[in-house]
Amino acid sequence: MHDVARLAQVSVSTVSYVLTGTRPISQVTRDKVLAAIAELDYQPNAMARGLASRRSRILGLLMPMDERGLGATETAFVTGAAAAASVAGYHLVLSPIGGGGDLDDLRRLATQRMLDGVVLMEVQLADERVTVLQEAGVPLVLIGRTGDADALSYVDIDFEQTVREAVEHLVGLGHRHIVYVNHSAATLASGYGPALRTRDAFVAAMTGYGLDPVMIPTEDSAAGGRAALAAAFAQAPALTAVLAMNETAIFGILGELTGRGLSVPDDVSVVSMVTSPQVAELATPALTAMTSPGSALGRIAIEALVRHLDGPGNERHQQLLPCALEIRGSTAAPRRPTVTTSGPRRPTVTTSEPLPTVGG
Repeated sequence: MHDVARLAQVSVSTVSYVLTGTRPISQVTRDKVLAAIAELDYQPNAMARGLASRRSRILGLLMPMDERGLGATETAFVTGAAAAASVAGYHLVLSPIGGGGDLDDLRRLATQRMLDGVVLMEVQLADERVTVLQEAGVPLVLIGRTGDADALSYVDIDFEQTVREAVEHLVGLGHRHIVYVNHSAATLASGYGPALRTRDAFVAAMTGYGLDPVMIPTEDSAAGGRAALAAAFAQAPALTAVLAMNETAIFGILGELTGRGLSVPDDVSVVSMVTSPQVAELATPALTAMTSPGSALGRIAIEALVRHLDGPGNERHQQLLPCALEIRGSTAAPRRPTVTTSGPRRPTVTTSEPLPTVGG
């Protein structure tokens, strides 16, 4: 930097401002500095700059992963976060750190100050990673929410509105027997926020219409989807619609329907929850879906984290975004009358006429 400053006939601090953009520099001066940098083939040393500024310019995205890796829906979160980090002048590092045995790795990462800040994904209602990072003084933003997130910065899907609109779509078509396929029982027991919040939202939406909520937990696999559909028919033989927030299992659900000689959407309508358009378009017919705002959530989380790092450090950002209903070929009105129970357990025969809206 001293060599660049001498050649450009400016101060070292001016060279620093040109490199970091922390202060406005006239275009004439900027051009002189950039020309000197090019002539000397100067490459700023990120580690040295980090030592001087006490910043690594590296942000961590902590996202637990299993052997399936990242699907298209999860990838949208990552690409949105990476693009926002780049715009802000940071590098983004993806780390598959979850809870349990990974906490020692997280403590080492946090205490070594390798990351300026962290975004957490796949958040549980009681997430030990939050405590570890807070104790180490590492700034963090959640994509998701803990059970008590009042003091935390987060962005998350508005699961209540998302599930309510999905159920409203199916009920509006005339469906009365709707089964919700969730993540596995183990995932629910672990306190995984999206699984628990959608479960509660489904119960509220269905009971609001006077309908019986049936939820089937299942493993995140095609085999799990096939087993879930078998369990769904066992519990609700008259089912005409499936709402699923298990992207891997949904293809098993579709396969099991075909194996039973049932067509989508004529016999059973299917809605995929928190899904990317790329995944929805893989199915035949293409899936009606509550489309995930993953890219926007990743971007907003990084922007909130950078404001925290570059500002006074006490800003708290809390925001919910619903999924957007995109109607494709997997939903339609049921073609046969259904039997439902509303209020007292007295079965009545209903047609496909829509029920009144909740509160209507």
